[in-house]
Amino acid sequence: ISSGNSDISGRLALYLDHFGLTELPFGITPDTSFTVLTRSHQEALNTLLVALNSGEGFIKITGEVGTGKSLLCRRLLQALPDNSISAYLPNPYLAPRTLLLALAEELGVAVDPESDDYHLLKSVNNALLAHAVAERRVVVCIDEAQAMPLETLESLRLLSNLETEKRKLLQIVLFGQPELDRKLAEPSVRQLLQRIAFHYRLTGLAREEVANYLAHRLRVAGYRGEDVFGHQAVRCLHRASRGTPRLLNILAHKSLLAVFGEGKHAVRAAHVRQAAAD
Repeated sequence: ISSGNSDISGRLALYLDHFGLTELPFGITPDTSFTVLTRSHQEALNTLLVALNSGEGFIKITGEVGTGKSLLCRRLLQALPDNSISAYLPNPYLAPRTLLLALAEELGVAVDPESDDYHLLKSVNNALLAHAVAERRVVVCIDEAQAMPLETLESLRLLSNLETEKRKLLQIVLFGQPELDRKLAEPSVRQLLQRIAFHYRLTGLAREEVANYLAHRLRVAGYRGEDVFGHQAVRCLHRASRGTPRLLNILAHKSLLAVFGEGKHAVRAAHVRQAAAD
């Protein structure tokens, strides 16, 4: 195994050296250092910040798989004011009580796991009131919200009822796939749907944004040469990925691997078609 890992590391070093890179430019793990300010993402972030400043209890962001919802969530958490308290729940497929325990843990609330629901909710409420007195905004970001059971969504609505005479104690941002909209259309959670005053639907990159997206990620990864992706290659990448950032990253990476295998440096349309076929 050690020998195999050494061989992989050696090939990776050759690949990076071939293109003059310091790291892989087209990974699929969300990384804010590679953020490209696309129109859709900037509009979504603006919507989030305006909604939070307006004091709304619920905000919803939806988008297809790979459109960058998790990255947007990280950008939002970084953009919150210094006096904000944030909680991030990446896996909301939880029972209502477990969700409350997870929220308490994220907010640093010391609770007894054996306590009943009433005292558990009271502990969370007291902590939120303390933050409100100190004029700290509490924002909870829930990723993959389409996976949340209906009864847990309803408990989230009840949790959002916690408020003073002037403001909500808790602001909740739901990030999810389009299936979230269908789930929120269920009669049992119609009250929650009515409370979502701000919503934005993420879309893929426009064709004119793709070249800048590719060039930016290459620059962040250390590339300093001429354009790697030719005009026709960019058009093929947009067509094959439909502008979806995750697919774009995968296809761009596979295209670079094909070029590397040939000992060349410029990606042509043929390399992209080869990557798409693979």
